[in-house]
Amino acid sequence: MGATPHLRLDTDILDRNIAAMAALAAERGIALRPHAKTHKSLQIARRQLDAGASGLTVATIGEAEVFAAAGFDDLFIAYPLWLGAGDADRLRALAGRARVLVGCDSPEAARRLSRLPVEVAVEIDSGHHRSGVQPREAGELAARISESGLRVRGVFTFPGHSYSPETRLRAADDEAAALAVAAASLAAALLPVRLLSGGSTPSAGAVRPGVLNELRPGVYVFGDSQQVELGTIGFDQVALTVAATVVSHTGGRVVTDAGSKALGADRAPWASGFGRVLDAPDARIVALSEHHSTIEWPGARPALGSTVLVVPNHVCNAVNLAGEYRLSTGGTWPVAARGRNS
Repeated sequence: MGATPHLRLDTDILDRNIAAMAALAAERGIALRPHAKTHKSLQIARRQLDAGASGLTVATIGEAEVFAAAGFDDLFIAYPLWLGAGDADRLRALAGRARVLVGCDSPEAARRLSRLPVEVAVEIDSGHHRSGVQPREAGELAARISESGLRVRGVFTFPGHSYSPETRLRAADDEAAALAVAAASLAAALLPVRLLSGGSTPSAGAVRPGVLNELRPGVYVFGDSQQVELGTIGFDQVALTVAATVVSHTGGRVVTDAGSKALGADRAPWASGFGRVLDAPDARIVALSEHHSTIEWPGARPALGSTVLVVPNHVCNAVNLAGEYRLSTGGTWPVAARGRNS
């Protein structure tokens, strides 16, 4: 497998995951705009569009620049942008290469976007309580944004409270209700409602036809430990792992060379550990340092020097720590938008 730790990508599972989400969206009559912040890969993005995706979602101007430079021409920066020094010039150049939609949740941010050749989507809060206005306020904000000369395409939200065992399925209902209120608010302000965008990987399966017309999941392409423990997927749907070498058996445990600098350090309060092991469902990563993971391993331990495949808790973080994917079929793909966090 080569030097460890490294990202190992099973391309057969990847393609199955891409096809499954595309089929779900098509069955429910919802456009699919995958979030590319998960994979940051031109090759994977092309597979998603070839499977029927309408465009890409990104988190930053920097990510959008990477994909636009490679010919991807329909991009949604699904984040309430606050333009800093030089950002207006970057967005203007970006809009010369692609159709660009950006998020906004305040009149102040909208003023910084005015006179730029981009469209805007108003962000609403559907229960995650991070950013976004209340759904009933969407029309008022959209009207103020329109007065500044910007075209408002619609509204969007992220049901981030789907990343919890207690609220995963309820989040889809909360999202639909919030988007319906926001749509009514825009209609009351005499503004067209073209876009009602939402979605996350944990809640995608619970989305029903009717309100949403766009879905933006990201993690589904790879899967991770969070998705396994939430019950969204099984281990057979995990496409991306971190290949790690067993370096110690001290204390009767298994210690590998994949630490937080390879796996990422995310651990939700409800997670059973700092990650899982693909072929050992009962094993748990009980401690994580920069270059080591300590695993409680029931039964016979893997030999010193052997390779194990670790499933990160949050795959997006693990990807941003690596420069390339090593493919199950041989060869590599670069993590092209790695580090483009602004």
